[in-house]
Amino acid sequence: MTWTVLSHPPDTLVVLGLALAIEAAAGYPDRLYRALGHPVTWIGRAIGGLEGALNTGGEGRRRAAGTVGLLVLLVTVGSVSIGATALAATAGPLPALLLLGLACASLPAQRSLHDHVSRVASALRAEGLAGGRREVSMIVGRNPESLDEAGICRAAIESLSENFSDGIVAPAFWIGIGGLPGGALYKAINTADSMIGHRTPRHNAYGWASARLDDLVNLPASRLSAVLIVAASLLHPGASAAGACRAVRRDAGKHRSPNAGWPEAAMAGALGLRLAGPRRYGTEFVDDGWMGDGRAEAGPRDVERALALYRIACALLFGLVTLGALILKVVLI
Repeated sequence: MTWTVLSHPPDTLVVLGLALAIEAAAGYPDRLYRALGHPVTWIGRAIGGLEGALNTGGEGRRRAAGTVGLLVLLVTVGSVSIGATALAATAGPLPALLLLGLACASLPAQRSLHDHVSRVASALRAEGLAGGRREVSMIVGRNPESLDEAGICRAAIESLSENFSDGIVAPAFWIGIGGLPGGALYKAINTADSMIGHRTPRHNAYGWASARLDDLVNLPASRLSAVLIVAASLLHPGASAAGACRAVRRDAGKHRSPNAGWPEAAMAGALGLRLAGPRRYGTEFVDDGWMGDGRAEAGPRDVERALALYRIACALLFGLVTLGALILKVVLI
């Protein structure tokens, strides 16, 4: 059993199915976070330490140092996760799958993303703009004080769409491919991009390798997330699968990100909205393309509609994983 969870796709898909079910049901418990932290916080501390030691000198040196720092991070995370997988395997086949499912449940964020976005709609209804701005500031980087109700709701839906791809579908994809090491390595890359992959004087050169690699590893999941949103639209009354398909074909490539436009365009077209477009992050103005050609005046009800589509898409992802595991088990027996 020592390496079957790494080398046999049915086992990695079983691990993934367990992880998605556990995380959807329980999330990442606050008590566990207070006691142990979270894999993202552990990885974040390593990224911060490496940057403090390496991010000096001219642009060429910073770019090389950032590449070296990323490689050190990935070797470390890969070694730890492979060791954890081998240790779990010594418990026997079924206990190993359960242990690895529990470990991998810390990598996707279905429940926490749903809860954060849901609080935006609830706060807008209960407290008005002040509450909506407070809650949306927890999930987006733009200045919330510049947002009216429609801007708050669009920002929440955009964050839900993009994070469905890189916070749920992408870690699921890489867990399915490579078990715990695959998911952990993806999370390390994605966390590095979120911390140092910015076009700022401090990070533009040092974070270059992290940003480029994050774009690459998110490419399959961004396309799959759009497909899942389109499929969810077929099952949700009032959503338009045809509109989602049209928006993806027409608008996904207009987004400044090579990946975020796919789920955002699908969500915009499905709900008859217009997302993304020109917006401000702090002092930086981003002249981005519009996703969708519907109305820009979104409200709390639209956030709730987006959450309903998101729940269906997450269920479809789980179903796809379960079906894949069953088919591979039958084929490979």
